[in-house]
Amino acid sequence: MLNGTTAEIVERKALRINAAKTCQPIGAMYASLGIHSCMPHSHGSQGCCSYHRSHLTRHFKEPVIATTSSFTEGASVFGGLANLTQALKNIFTIYNPDVVAVHTTCLSEVIGDDIPTIVKRAIEEGVVPPGKVVIHANTPSFVGSHIVGFANMVSAIIRYLSEKSGEVKNQINIIPGFVEPADMREFRRLTTLMKVPAVILPDTSGVLDGGLDGSYEMFPRGGTTLPEIRSTGDSMATLGFGHFTGHPGALTLETKHNVPAQLFELPIGVSATDELIQSLRAFAPDGAVHPAIEEERARVIDAISDMQQYYHNKRVAVAGDPDHVISIVRFLLELGMKPVYVITGSLGNHFEKRLHELLDPVVPDAKIKQQADFFELHQWIKNAPVDLIVANTYGKYIARVEDIPLVRVGFPILDRVGHRFYPTVGYMGALRLIDQITNALFDKKDRDCAEEWFELVQ
Repeated sequence: MLNGTTAEIVERKALRINAAKTCQPIGAMYASLGIHSCMPHSHGSQGCCSYHRSHLTRHFKEPVIATTSSFTEGASVFGGLANLTQALKNIFTIYNPDVVAVHTTCLSEVIGDDIPTIVKRAIEEGVVPPGKVVIHANTPSFVGSHIVGFANMVSAIIRYLSEKSGEVKNQINIIPGFVEPADMREFRRLTTLMKVPAVILPDTSGVLDGGLDGSYEMFPRGGTTLPEIRSTGDSMATLGFGHFTGHPGALTLETKHNVPAQLFELPIGVSATDELIQSLRAFAPDGAVHPAIEEERARVIDAISDMQQYYHNKRVAVAGDPDHVISIVRFLLELGMKPVYVITGSLGNHFEKRLHELLDPVVPDAKIKQQADFFELHQWIKNAPVDLIVANTYGKYIARVEDIPLVRVGFPILDRVGHRFYPTVGYMGALRLIDQITNALFDKKDRDCAEEWFELVQ
C-alpha cells in the first residue's frame, strides 16, 4: 500500500499528490497564539477551524484554542457580518481576551466579506469592549500556504498594533519566522546572554510548550504582550529571520515606523548562527560575545570534526518549508553532505534562486523545485537513491518503503515528541541536528549490515 509510487516520472501541471504544504489559516492561527491573551478567530465554517486546531494540536501535543464564525448555508450566501458580530460578542463575554485575531478562510474570501468594515461596525455598536483589540489578516486557503498565512498575520499584527512615540528604546525586535517554541526560547536565551533587550514577535514559548501544574489557564503566561508589540515602533532595529516568514514583518515595520530592518536566513548551523551573533554584537553594551556562546560554537565545530567521516558525500533529500529547507541545506553543506534533491510545496522564486546559489558550485546536478510534492520526490529517489531524508513527518512513507534514515525537521511532526522542547536554531540547535543525523545513519547501518559488521563501537 505504501509503495504505490512509480519510478516513471510524468509531468503534472496542476495535480499535487501528497503536497508538501498546508493552508494559510494554520500559519495565521499559529502566529496569533504568539500574542499574550489573544484568541485566534477563524472566519469561516466550523470544519475549517477544527482542522486547523487539530493539526496544530497534533504537532505541539498541546490544546490549541480558537473560535469560529460557524458559517452555515445562510452565511455562505448572504455574508458573514451577523456571524462575526455575534462571535465577537460571545468571545469577549465568555473568554475575555485582550486581542481577537481574525483570519479568513476559503469561504469568507470567496464571498468577499469586508472584515475591517464589519469590525468597525462592531466597535461602534459596543460589541468590542473599551480597551480590547480586534485585528485581522486575509488568509485564503486556495492561495499560498501556511507560511504565507503566518507572514500575513505577523504583518497584520504590526500594522494594527505597533506604535512610535519618537523616543528610540534600547531594544531590538526579532521576528523569528515559523519556528518551534523552543527556537523562540533560544532566541531569547541568546539575546539575554548578549545583554541585548529584545521583543520577540510572535513568541509561542510558554504557550505551546507549557508544563502541567494542576491548573488550566485559557491564556497561558507566554506570548508577546500588547505593550511590547506597541513598543516595536521605537526599537533600534528589527531582525527578521527567513525570507518567507520573517522578512515581510520586518519590512512592514520599516515601512510603517522607519525601524531599520536587518534580514537573515534562519540561524540553523554554524555560519547562519554566526551571522546572528555578529548582528547582536552591534547592539551589545560592550560588543563582546558571551563566553558561553563561544563554548557552544566550539562544541559544534568539534562534533562536526569528530564525525566528518560519516557525513562525507552522503546524498541527502530535503523537503519542507522554504525557510527551513534553505538553512538546512546550508548546514548540510557545512557537514560535507550533498543535498541532491531539495523541494518545497510553497511558491516563491527566491527558493530556487537561493538554492542554486548554494548548490550549483558543489552539487551542480541537484534537483531543486518549488511547488513540488512528496510523490515526485519519491520518484526521484526511486531513480537515484539517497542516504538520508530530512523532512517533516510526511517523509516517513518514503523512508519506510526505501529503507532510508529520516530526520524529522519542520512542520508538521505528528509522530514524535521533543521538537517543541529542543531548538533547531543556534549552536545548540546545530548540536541537536548533528545528534539526530549521526544517530539516524548509525541506526541504518546497524539495522542493515551483515552480522560480521555489527560493531559494538561506531
